[in-house]
Amino acid sequence: MHINIIGFLYNNMQLLIDKELNSQDKILKPDFNSRTGRELLAFYLQTKFKQIFSYDRHCESPIFKDINPTFIQRFTKRLITNPRKRILIGITGESACGKSTICRELKNLIEQLAMPVSVLSTDNYFNDISELIKKYGSFDNVRDNGYDIDAPENFQLELLKKDLTSLAEGKNIKAPRYIPNGTGVSIPESFDVTSDKLIVVEGIATMYEDVKDVFDIKIYIETDNEIRRERFMKRAIEERNQTEENALKQWDYIVNAGIKYVQPGRNYADFVLDGNVNLQYFDKILEYIHTITNNFQ
Repeated sequence: MHINIIGFLYNNMQLLIDKELNSQDKILKPDFNSRTGRELLAFYLQTKFKQIFSYDRHCESPIFKDINPTFIQRFTKRLITNPRKRILIGITGESACGKSTICRELKNLIEQLAMPVSVLSTDNYFNDISELIKKYGSFDNVRDNGYDIDAPENFQLELLKKDLTSLAEGKNIKAPRYIPNGTGVSIPESFDVTSDKLIVVEGIATMYEDVKDVFDIKIYIETDNEIRRERFMKRAIEERNQTEENALKQWDYIVNAGIKYVQPGRNYADFVLDGNVNLQYFDKILEYIHTITNNFQ
């Protein structure tokens, strides 16, 4: 995106924020423990989110590529009728699309709202393939012998769904930890995840058939292949010490697996975000959300 466009988007979102902060048209902070208070909040949020989507839609480079038209009504109804249930946000997209970055930005926003938030990656639910790696000598050899690591059957999806359901019900869990060092080791019940009010889950498995319906908000990030390839190669070579040859083989696998397993998740998303948009603009949208959710008398 051209720097002038970034500046334009950034400055115009700042104008919306300033307008909100200086507005005399404020509402009394509702009592969230009462149904009437939650209904008032739901109406307020519907109005403000429609404003965000309308503004973004008219931008030259909108960040929201697609929005499920039923989302606002469905989500606000959920807030009214089941306020005690934890809110689960699922973020998916093909490898190197920016899932972790968006997840981090959301976590920062939620923490600014002084709300407790937990973060979990579905990558921790890969099956343990340490015996296969011992048999073939390396992860690359396992892949080259046809092991389809991103296929749904190679995740612990039953356990993932069970853990997410427990978190949604207010129960803490002990999640497995997959060690991404080429050994293929998965350590069961490795670390604690607290059932906070908001739980952000990122990874390609969030929109897999057996898991997707657990989430209250489903986000798909769509990024150009050229950008993804550059990010992936840099990470593979500089951070994971892969050779360029092995990294290219892995990239070819990831592209094909993404088409087969990840892209169908786009159809289930509440929001499809443009992963090519500069994060300055995304940060300003999050800042605006922070402003409207705190701008009560």
